[in-house]
Amino acid sequence: MKRSFAIGSLLAATLVTGAFAATTVLTAAPTESWTITNYYKQAVYDPKESKIGDIDDVLVDKSGKITGLVIGVGGFLGAGEKDVIVPFTAVKTAKKNDKWWLTLDETKDALKGAPGFKYDRASTTWVPEKK
Repeated sequence: MKRSFAIGSLLAATLVTGAFAATTVLTAAPTESWTITNYYKQAVYDPKESKIGDIDDVLVDKSGKITGLVIGVGGFLGAGEKDVIVPFTAVKTAKKNDKWWLTLDETKDALKGAPGFKYDRASTTWVPEKK
């Protein structure tokens, strides 16, 4: 009895593990996909090629769609920096001199005037800064 229970448990575990693995592992990278590395911690430039800031975070909704980018603007070496959120679709990519550039049709001054956000560790989300 113990032996047939053990064999049955092992068989069930194997079937569950096999079914789980088959649905969670891809055999090829999805076409037309980019890595988060193309955005996270990358510099963002305005149309005149002046640096606006760096991407500090990538916001993803529950379905896995990227919805926004948190850009740190102003400050020096992170001190006095303000985090603003822009729609993901507002940041465009361009290839120049074999390097990818991220551009935003805004100026650094315009973003400095935008509402700021801070990361709240308790809720693991970005919340508006209190003034």
